[in-house]
Amino acid sequence: MVNVFETPPPGAAADWTIPQQWERYTEEEHRTWDALFERQARLLPDRVVPEFMEGLRMLKMDERGIPNFEYLSERLMKATGWQVVAVPGLVPDRDFFEHLANRRFVSGRFIRRKDQIDYLQEPDIFHDVFGHVPLLANPAFADYMQAYGEGGLRADDFGAIDRLARIYWYTVEFGLMQHREGLKLFGAGIVSSYSESVFALDDPSPNRIAFDLKRVMRTKYRIDDFQQTYFVVDSFEDLLRETLETDFAPLYRQVASLSDLEVDSVATGDQIFTLGTQAYATAKRAADETERY
Repeated sequence: MVNVFETPPPGAAADWTIPQQWERYTEEEHRTWDALFERQARLLPDRVVPEFMEGLRMLKMDERGIPNFEYLSERLMKATGWQVVAVPGLVPDRDFFEHLANRRFVSGRFIRRKDQIDYLQEPDIFHDVFGHVPLLANPAFADYMQAYGEGGLRADDFGAIDRLARIYWYTVEFGLMQHREGLKLFGAGIVSSYSESVFALDDPSPNRIAFDLKRVMRTKYRIDDFQQTYFVVDSFEDLLRETLETDFAPLYRQVASLSDLEVDSVATGDQIFTLGTQAYATAKRAADETERY
């Protein structure tokens, strides 16, 4: 969540929070939320982990219109002690980690325009709230997010935020889970995207590899397109246990001595669910080269 600004912008508190000002949303903005919500609600039930759908119902996020953070936080607080707070955009790492460590999830308050409904580079309220918040009603995932925030504060002291960021990216944003019915989605970057909700499970292009802390810390990621590799966890409980039981200081030192792995790499020792063809990425590169010349 890095921001180029070192201090909060005008109107923001010292911790970068701002009022949501829910009453200022227009009818068109509420309709945009509803259109996005309804499309994902039709697509996801057979694709996403059950905990996500349970969170939607528990938090009453199926009510029409952009959620009011005050009411959403009341329900979330009762479930797991978390709350949702508005911020003006991306916030500095340490502030982001401080919020997570104190069970506050930061969300942008703006929503994309209708002409951006299929893709938006900067995360908006639909990505932040629809994508992230339902799983915060699950105790194990809620504890994992808090542990991640606490770990982020320690990683800052070790100069290892970039390594920890890769764990967030490949779990919280783009994680898959092995389920008795097959692979399921849980990463917010996937579940808030119609096209990636299909690509991540159905397309033969990406690798799907079992999650391993050291492996993930070494793996680059891309922010401009579909992922070329997804990592698969066994459960939120296992993810939390591994996070809490690992001494990260020696792991950071060990990873620092190793070379990074490219986004499409398959490494020795990987447990592979799907060896991807990388056809999508290859075609995209070829198209970009053609357009360039």
